[in-house]
Amino acid sequence: MRCFLMTVGILWGLLFLLSRLRLGIDAAVNGKAVTVDAAVGPLRIHVVPGKPKKETGKKKEPPKDESSGKEPPKEKKKLPKITFADIRSALDALLPPLKRALGRTRRSIRVKPLEVSATLGGGEDPAAAAELYGYLHMAIWTGMPLLEQLLVIPDPHIHIGIDFDAPETNLQARVGITLRLGTLVAVAFGVGIPALRWFLRFQKKQKQLQPAEKEPEQVAPAA
Repeated sequence: MRCFLMTVGILWGLLFLLSRLRLGIDAAVNGKAVTVDAAVGPLRIHVVPGKPKKETGKKKEPPKDESSGKEPPKEKKKLPKITFADIRSALDALLPPLKRALGRTRRSIRVKPLEVSATLGGGEDPAAAAELYGYLHMAIWTGMPLLEQLLVIPDPHIHIGIDFDAPETNLQARVGITLRLGTLVAVAFGVGIPALRWFLRFQKKQKQLQPAEKEPEQVAPAA
């Protein structure tokens, strides 16, 4: 019995020490360039961009098109297009559980720096860009005071603009977050299931929006 109690005490002590382990992440976006650095205690890890892979052996040549003799172009995977309705549904689904989870942490999460500068491109769809611009401003003005009550955000800088001549959105941002492992686990348990449910609904919607692939036409054999 004594050995069992000692074992339980040692395990609880190890779990307590692990829960106090300090974690951090520093992410920066400059246009299409993304860098992410992580910290685990005193250890610093460069996550993105990753190290280039070493080439081992000969590369397999892609199959060539017999008719033209040229290599077929590689199909690029398109990123899912996030609409105004998607953002609104994500906020409706995730904000209540996130607020409850962060409220239990008692402002033990620190966000520094928080620097965001985004210029929405409205060249293709000005009406949608203007709608998204208004909703983002509303989300910032209503959400930031709440976040500052739940998190430690010493000096936030957020700017959202719009350019009706630009075809794409230009984003420049840097966000640094530090917290303890126990806090991360508590927040993950509080938000994980609602986030998974929303992601599955979003993924199902994206599949329904994708156009059905055209079946290849069958060529009748020559007589």
